[in-house]
Amino acid sequence: MILTGLEIEQRLGDQIVIEPFDKAQLNPNSYNLRLGDELLVYTDPVLDMAKPNAFKSLKIPATGYRLEPGRLYLGRTLEYTATKNLVPMLEGRSSIGRLGLFIHITAGFGDVGFQGFWTLEILCVQPIIIYPGVEICQIYYHTVEGNYVPYSSGKYQNNHGIQPSLLYKDFEKRSPQ
Repeated sequence: MILTGLEIEQRLGDQIVIEPFDKAQLNPNSYNLRLGDELLVYTDPVLDMAKPNAFKSLKIPATGYRLEPGRLYLGRTLEYTATKNLVPMLEGRSSIGRLGLFIHITAGFGDVGFQGFWTLEILCVQPIIIYPGVEICQIYYHTVEGNYVPYSSGKYQNNHGIQPSLLYKDFEKRSPQ
């Protein structure tokens, strides 16, 4: 089941943490998260899953920043979130999608126990100007049934900045074939 907005608000401080929280961003069954003022872009022409990939940081000025199609931008939510006993999910807002802006490619699913800022995988279908602080996506929560092991020590747990892919760490764990 998905929590209502009123239930999200009731569970704040216990099973849900959203910092900062602004009631104006609360929806009937989700909460709008805002875009931070920084982006990361990879600088390597070819990305390698088994290695850390070089990237550079870009600042989004208050006057806006133009995104170009065919380029992956990594952003971050302004809000820090944490959950207990719930599965957090991230989706784009319909107003954002109607501008051809995608806020995640595949990583809209959070694990029970995730704590941190959400890294956004941003793509656009045509040039678009984005602004820091815009309500860019929404978080919603599913209840959990059954026993589980909470996400507590994953690669992205307790992050503070934009997280580039850390998939290469999975390759480091593999034993030689």
